[in-house]
Amino acid sequence: MEKSTMTLTRKIQLLIDVPADEKREMWEKLYRYQNRCFRAANLIVSHLYVQEMIKDFFYLTEEIQYKLADEKKDEMGIFTRSKTHTTARMVFDRFKGEIPVDILGSLNNTIQSNFSKDKVDYWKGLKSLRNFKKDIPIPVPVKYTTKMRYDPDKKAFCFNMLAIPVKTYLGRDFSDKREILERLLRKDIALRTSQIQLKAGKIFWLAVFEFEKEEHLLKPEIIAEASLSLEHPIVVQANKVRMNIGSKEEFLYRRLAIQASQKRIQSGIAFCHSGNGAKRKQKALHKTENRESRYVSHRLHLYSRKLIDFCVQQQAGTLILKDQEDKIGIAKEQEFVLRNWSYYELQTKIKYKAEKAGIELIIG
Repeated sequence: MEKSTMTLTRKIQLLIDVPADEKREMWEKLYRYQNRCFRAANLIVSHLYVQEMIKDFFYLTEEIQYKLADEKKDEMGIFTRSKTHTTARMVFDRFKGEIPVDILGSLNNTIQSNFSKDKVDYWKGLKSLRNFKKDIPIPVPVKYTTKMRYDPDKKAFCFNMLAIPVKTYLGRDFSDKREILERLLRKDIALRTSQIQLKAGKIFWLAVFEFEKEEHLLKPEIIAEASLSLEHPIVVQANKVRMNIGSKEEFLYRRLAIQASQKRIQSGIAFCHSGNGAKRKQKALHKTENRESRYVSHRLHLYSRKLIDFCVQQQAGTLILKDQEDKIGIAKEQEFVLRNWSYYELQTKIKYKAEKAGIELIIG
């Protein structure tokens, strides 16, 4: 039976909401948690690999039979506890008192799940073992996010995370983050295990929300056929109604203009007054940082939204993206097209919105 709910992740910047003399202690706590997660993650994945490859490592004879299971539940089991609990117990004992065990438990479950998906490739030698870096996100179980409220004086959503008072910094938010947080306060949606990422002296909350799918009067027998192209980002047809979404002039030419602007700024940096050195010279370049990626993300979000709205209007319960593999192959052969078009990103946005609206997506 198809699930009636789906999850959505949003990246939200957080600020530590305590007096200045207490912030150092809070930062030390977060960095300690991050370090323990980094070390624990590499230990867990190493132990999992050894467990799966034990026969190859020790060159056991054919007569020796074993199973990666609890010896109390399986006579061929070689573990003193369940397979999942082996790595969990190992990191619990190693970092006891340095980090909450619930965080290590969430980390262990995530790594176990990812390892199970990749282990066939490990056996075949198609992949190397994952190596976790020091900036690994910190898992945050739901129970560590408490006392959420909106503070009108601070104009921010305030709450405690890992016993640290924090508040959101949404800035000029043109997305749906504020709306989602308001729905969370009204309990229209639920919060699930999320993550905290420490990056460049900032805290980002990778919040995971669970909500009900939208309900529309859709008919599975009505099929909308869409294709992605360079002339028009999306061309869709259903019920003998055809619609072009976006145009080359609107998307491609604006993107090229941003690239040209970046090149002019870069070439002019050498002639800028230095003042405070490199920082002063590159001030104009920093102002335009990520401008192209922000523009592309916004336009593709708009195009995918219009596509799903068209399907809902036509009551199309099935959406087919036609001949995408062929078009992606052509794009790879043409460097200009590959650099300036975003097939995969647009497909991702369409897939998420189709799932949210209850539309079956088929990529041909």
